[in-house]
Amino acid sequence: MIDHRLAMWTSAHFRDVLALAFADYRHQWRVSVCFILALAAVLAPLLILFGLKFGIVSSMLDQLVLDPRNREIRTVGSGDYDSAWFARMRETDGVAFVMPRTRTLAASMKLSAAGGGNILDVELIPSGEGDPSLEGQSPPPNAIDEVVLAANTSRKLGGIAAGAEITGYVTRLHGGNRERVEIALKVIGVAPERAFTRDALFVPLSLLTAVEDYRDGKAVARLNWSGDPPGDAAPLYPGFRLYAAELDDVLRLRDGFNKLGIDVRTHAADIDVVRSLDRNLSLVFWIIALVGTVGFSMSLGASLWADVDRKRRDLSVLRLVGFRRGDVVWFPVLQGLFTAIGGWVLAVLIYLGLEALINDLFADKVRVGAEVCRLLPWHHLAALGFTLICAMLAAALGGLRAGRIEPSEGLRDV
Repeated sequence: MIDHRLAMWTSAHFRDVLALAFADYRHQWRVSVCFILALAAVLAPLLILFGLKFGIVSSMLDQLVLDPRNREIRTVGSGDYDSAWFARMRETDGVAFVMPRTRTLAASMKLSAAGGGNILDVELIPSGEGDPSLEGQSPPPNAIDEVVLAANTSRKLGGIAAGAEITGYVTRLHGGNRERVEIALKVIGVAPERAFTRDALFVPLSLLTAVEDYRDGKAVARLNWSGDPPGDAAPLYPGFRLYAAELDDVLRLRDGFNKLGIDVRTHAADIDVVRSLDRNLSLVFWIIALVGTVGFSMSLGASLWADVDRKRRDLSVLRLVGFRRGDVVWFPVLQGLFTAIGGWVLAVLIYLGLEALINDLFADKVRVGAEVCRLLPWHHLAALGFTLICAMLAAALGGLRAGRIEPSEGLRDV
């Protein structure tokens, strides 16, 4: 019962202190506005600086992620990788897509439109379900006669699109004779422009191995290509085409391959540049933020300390009429919080206006949808929390000063 009454009494006193602190803050509105403007002058540039840092780095990271070539890991030289090795790689953490590659010299064919016309020499790229290069814009080739054209190849063939038919030609030197076979291919899609810049076809592994077997002089029964009987040995592939799930996985997988003695080629250098830029900008931001925060906190703390000295008689009267020492301590702390909230609101409004201006100025310099200056909602909330904490710490000096005021000081001035 006593605890319940004490809680009610304490709650009522805190509401009174809150109301009195706000009334006094509003009464001296000129000083309050100066405090708010001073805080906004420190906080708004910090928000803009962090918005630029976050926007630029995020845009660069998004660009790296959106371009699947930055997550590609390719072998340098030749190895011997069997089906079991690829099965293990597909289960490896961080691997989004992996596909065997045949010998580079065997992975090509000549190509023409079904009605004739230009004959192109194109590379054959093994593809399948989940191929990041196709980016969901084209279904992956599954059947042996299904292909996806590189954008450049589509243009050279007269703008061929999905649904068209083309003819592929494969030649070999067998038994001293030059031989050639043809295969009718169905175009099921066109790869995005950045997927591959040279003339190429994205094909299923079955077609790639068929072309290699034919060039090795072997027969390919399913395509009625004649030749020597194929061997019974399990296939071994000299290389692979692999994509990491995330940018961080590229570095980890590269290091893992290097430990296994597998030499690979990646875009790790580009990723390192962006990561380094992020770290350096973060360091610069936190140095500036620390200097600005310490400077403003000291200024606010000194001002509230002086304000408490100026109001010693008023605060001692509060003690005289029944307010406890802890209640009076809250008086400058609450006013510091009012300044923090007001300064944060003004800083956010300034930031939002400048954010729109900055992004509009650089709109033609970045890709569509990218922003040079950008903050997420939780960034603004984090700035509010940080500002409130700094304001409370700065106001604590004034609070300690107020807590030392005795009720008798009010009687002396009566």
